[in-house]
Amino acid sequence: MLSTFADGALFGEVVGTGPAAVVCLHGWGRTHRDAIRVLALDGAAPIDGIALDLPGFGASPPPAAPFSSVDFARALLPVFEGLPGPVVVMGHSHGGRVAVALADLRPDLVAGLVLVGAPVVRRSTSSRPSVRYRLLRRLHRLRLLSDERFEQIRRRAGSADYNAATGVMRDTFVRVVNESLDAELGRLSVPVALVWGEHDDDVPLEVAERARDLIAASSAPSVELAVVPGVGHLTVTEAPAEVRRILEAMILEVAR
Repeated sequence: MLSTFADGALFGEVVGTGPAAVVCLHGWGRTHRDAIRVLALDGAAPIDGIALDLPGFGASPPPAAPFSSVDFARALLPVFEGLPGPVVVMGHSHGGRVAVALADLRPDLVAGLVLVGAPVVRRSTSSRPSVRYRLLRRLHRLRLLSDERFEQIRRRAGSADYNAATGVMRDTFVRVVNESLDAELGRLSVPVALVWGEHDDDVPLEVAERARDLIAASSAPSVELAVVPGVGHLTVTEAPAEVRRILEAMILEVAR
C-alpha cells in the first residue's frame, strides 16, 4: 500500500511494523516496487524499512526544474529527518548516486550504504558525443536545424532511458549521467557494501572497483565488494535473496 511522505511530495511503501532500519532508493526508470522484493522476500520475515519513489518516478511528481543527485538527496531530507535515528540506505543504480549524495550532505542521517550497480563514478571510456552530433547540435542552436529533425537525431543517438524521458526528466537524466561522485566517495564516513551483477553491462565492474578504491581512501570504516554471479544490472530483482543477505549484514554491522 502506498504511503505519502514529505507533506505529499513523495510516495512509497512501508514494510514491517517497527521503526525503519532501511530506506531504499530505486534506479532510473524504476519504482519502489523493486526494493519490496528484498525487504519482503518470500519465505523470510520482512525487514522494517521504507521503499521510496524518487521525484519523477512511480507516484512521486517530477521536480519543477532539472535535478542533480544532490537535489534528489535534498528532496528526501524530510523523510530521513522524520526517522528516529540514522538508517542504512540501499540505492540501486541511480538511487545509489542519490544515496552517496545524501550520505555526504547529511552523514548524521545515514548509518551505512548498500550500493547496487550504482554509477557513482564516470567510466574510463569517454562518453563525449561524436563530432558529427556536436556539429548538428550547434546547427540546431543556431536555428539552422528544426526541432523535429534534431529530436529524430537525438533519439537515434540517445539511450533507451534518455529516449523514454521527457521534459524536465530528460534534462535531469542528462545532468545526472554526466556526474561523477569521486569527491563525495572520498568523504564517506560510514560502512559501504558494493553489490554488482557479474554481467552488468550498464554499469560495468570497473566502476565498482574504482568506487571501492576511492572509498577505501576515505574515513569509511569498511568497504566490501560482492559480485553476484549470473545476473546483470537489475540485481535487486534478479537476485533479491543475495542482495538481502548483504543488506542484513550491513544492518547488523551498524547496530554494533
